[in-house]
Amino acid sequence: MENLDRELIVDEMSQKIVDTAEEIAHNLGVENVNVRKLMQVLDITNRVFYNRFHNIEEVLDIIYQRTSLKIRESILSKFDPNKDFFEQVKNIVADTLIKSYENKENLNQFIFESDSQSASNFSWWKSEIEKLINFGKENNLLKDIETEKMSYAIWCFIRGYNADALGRNLPKEQAVEDFKYSFGVLLDGMRK
Repeated sequence: MENLDRELIVDEMSQKIVDTAEEIAHNLGVENVNVRKLMQVLDITNRVFYNRFHNIEEVLDIIYQRTSLKIRESILSKFDPNKDFFEQVKNIVADTLIKSYENKENLNQFIFESDSQSASNFSWWKSEIEKLINFGKENNLLKDIETEKMSYAIWCFIRGYNADALGRNLPKEQAVEDFKYSFGVLLDGMRK
């Protein structure tokens, strides 16, 4: 039985293990990331791995966190209150799809499932979407919609569309064009 209370080593090798695991996941899929494969690729022992991580799930969690943070960058882009609100929101949301394409290669199902289990990622996205909705409402651009319910629906739309487009291997350009169109229709329905 492993001791989860022991002090783990955090060093350059820890980073190398995570980087290699991420590379394997991107190239071969998450299902091919395991301790044996990492030991083989990095020419390390079991001890080297387990001195740094309790299990492979810890490594996969770090990969999930990294990927999620990269995708979050899209909604943190500068919002200019003097420009067209709807066009900016459409572009910000489309950028999440672009970042998904760039960062989820062979990680799509893993990220989708991890998102479903991550309360903190869900809360973060919902909060950021609520900020955009509240800005639109405060500036008399949006109908009087229920912010909390609508932010959840938008989260589901973005997340589901991204997962499906990647899973079907739609070309990125087609997926972005279709996404911007359909999200634009959704936004138009919210317009005051």
